Amino acid sequence: MGRLFGTDGVRGVANRDLTASVAMDLSVAAARVLGEVGAFEDSVADHGRPVAVVGRDPRASGEFLEAAVVAGLASAGVDVLRLDVLPTPAVAYLTKALGADLGVMLSASHNPAPDNGIKFFDRSGYKLADEIEDSIEAHLGTDWNPPEGAGVGRVHDAHGEVERYIAYLLSTLPGPLDGLRVIVDCANGAASSVAPEALRRAGAEVTAIGADPDGLNINDGCGSTHLDALRQAVVAQSADVGIAHDGDADRCLAVTAAGEVIDGDQIMAVLALKLRDAGRLPGDTMVATVMSNLGFRLAMREAGIKVVETAVGDRYVLEAMKDGGYVFGGEQSGHVIMLDHATTGDGVLTSLHLLSAVVRRGRPLDELAKVMTRLPQILINVRGVDKSKAGDSSELAAAVAEAEAELGETGRVLIRPSGTEPMVRVMVEAAGEEQAEDVAERLAVVVKQVL
Repeated sequence: MGRLFGTDGVRGVANRDLTASVAMDLSVAAARVLGEVGAFEDSVADHGRPVAVVGRDPRASGEFLEAAVVAGLASAGVDVLRLDVLPTPAVAYLTKALGADLGVMLSASHNPAPDNGIKFFDRSGYKLADEIEDSIEAHLGTDWNPPEGAGVGRVHDAHGEVERYIAYLLSTLPGPLDGLRVIVDCANGAASSVAPEALRRAGAEVTAIGADPDGLNINDGCGSTHLDALRQAVVAQSADVGIAHDGDADRCLAVTAAGEVIDGDQIMAVLALKLRDAGRLPGDTMVATVMSNLGFRLAMREAGIKVVETAVGDRYVLEAMKDGGYVFGGEQSGHVIMLDHATTGDGVLTSLHLLSAVVRRGRPLDELAKVMTRLPQILINVRGVDKSKAGDSSELAAAVAEAEAELGETGRVLIRPSGTEPMVRVMVEAAGEEQAEDVAERLAVVVKQVL
């Protein structure tokens, strides 16, 4: 698998890349490393052993991988609370809420069912730092002295703790969602029970689709990466809003009553203005990635909100937020981080606050989303090139400069080597789709020629 840890934990095809033995070894290594850096000291002093919580999405492979993770942690002297199926942000929240020293989530997010992954959270509910992940990887397969007798961890079920998470989500709302008719697509994933329940308790009239997971149908033609079913359902049932999550429910996209898609940029624009108006946007500043639409940036500039830009990945968004003391940020894909309430992107939390904005403002979602105008954005993936040379080519730099001069202030060019695949991504935004396509195609030809 090369380097195991990516920008969002360890991920691969279950039982090929991510095997039971890999999952067990990772868990043992994580327990060893966190013990060595003193992350378990308080729990060991108070209770004799550290505590970890483990959750998963409903993928079939999650069952045997959960068993492997639990076995690894217990064999390393960690007590384990099995949370069962629940969203990734619920694991992050419950790690801190239950006073655990480590949180583990088994999910491959929006990926298809054959994939799976492992994410680790520290005792505060944040993803582990890069240096800790590097140390965990370095400890894989090395000699160690496992505990024996009373030193091994014990395992307990804590399936009911999802109620604590739902209650917390509802406690963040300023008022009920009475009168809203909502259709929520749960991607046959981890939010299949949580999202409809949270919305109903908040006062909305809810219809759930993609909420019948069988272990194999997660993200299959449903959820935030496949919005057609939700769009059709919203229009057919005359709903006010549609909400879409991905497999582990750390994303949220939306659909208007007319079936129009509201992406992460538009959601962030609505919520950023809501926070600013409430005086809860420090420095009138938020964080977004380089992939956020230029229309979003222009709208925020007009509203007097500064946008700090990061590389693609919610991990980098969170780092910039913590470094700058900001409380709000996210990605076009629907990862929205509200640090006043959560330590990671939380799709259900995002949906509740987006719908709260609709109710509080007394305006439909399509009107609220008009705060920004999405400029046409064309993305071309150029394969078969040496992506490592993308930043060194003077010919490519000249072509990009020429394109940017042509586009002016209502356009933008981004040439980005893929972080996970052997390709270079060419992204162009312009005032018109035809111009964006033309410029993107010309730049893609240059990329093929010089890299």
